[in-house]
Amino acid sequence: MKLLTRPRRLRKNQGIRDLVAESHLSHNDLIYPMFCHYDNEAKEEISSMPARYRLGKVPLLKEIKKLQDQGLKAVCLFPLVEEKKKDSFGSYSYSSKNYYLDIIKEIKDRYPEMVVMTDVALDPYSTDGHDGIVDEKTGKILNDETLEVLAKMSLAQAKAGADIIGPSDMMDARIKFIRYALEQEQFHDILIMSYAAKYSSHFYGPFRDALSSAPKSGDKKTYQMDFRNSKEALKEAVIDKNEGADILMVKPGIAYLDILNLMSRNLSLPISVYQVSGEYSMIKAAGEKGWIDEKEVMLESLYAFKRAGASMILSYFTPEVLDLLN
Repeated sequence: MKLLTRPRRLRKNQGIRDLVAESHLSHNDLIYPMFCHYDNEAKEEISSMPARYRLGKVPLLKEIKKLQDQGLKAVCLFPLVEEKKKDSFGSYSYSSKNYYLDIIKEIKDRYPEMVVMTDVALDPYSTDGHDGIVDEKTGKILNDETLEVLAKMSLAQAKAGADIIGPSDMMDARIKFIRYALEQEQFHDILIMSYAAKYSSHFYGPFRDALSSAPKSGDKKTYQMDFRNSKEALKEAVIDKNEGADILMVKPGIAYLDILNLMSRNLSLPISVYQVSGEYSMIKAAGEKGWIDEKEVMLESLYAFKRAGASMILSYFTPEVLDLLN
């Protein structure tokens, strides 16, 4: 039989498959989310996230040095906060005594080439566990009152040396409010990576366990997005772009490839994707059971993000990926 077109020719061996591959993964695609501990020497494994730790400043700096030597360019830091330092307004978030700010400064002093992304939201610092201030009488999350705190938090992180501010709160107009605050204080070069399409997802459980930041009452559905919607994601992203965001994020990842692709095709800004804690833990757990090949499923998921249009990926698998790339 004479066939002029045989698509399998382009799949005949690994060398040819690599030559024609449409999606590529490199060190430059990765941002490693790391959990900070207030005890300088601490190294606590997170029970719901195997092989991932809350790290005090000393082991955290060692880990960052190791990863930088392996080619990592960027980290994203999340703080574990002592209960006694939490209040209803998240005031510790911008306190000069906040250990998280000290860690940011130390990383930039020691490893100036490492890009440091921070987290801007009230939930790690709030006694309520919500991303915004809670009205004591109604339980409603107060949008406009929260913006003042987010701006103070962002300025404190910028002064500590952060390269990228990451507002994860999903309050309306927070990008504009933060951008104006940064401009007024002459922080013209600080990037904002907006959690533009952050869905109210059940994939976040292990993360909230890692930071003890779960809501004390209610849920986050009045500010995080409804997972049944896609057009809403594009609307949120356009608003954030117009308010001064430099990079837009989709979160979670693997169940939201359609959203990632939608934003990538319709917007000119770089698009990031967050492979969240639940995605990581499911793959790890199934791998440990022997039900899947953990390494191959990890890579398949990361290439799916690149194929869908991601410019960069926040993933807890970053150390393993660096080992493979090297």
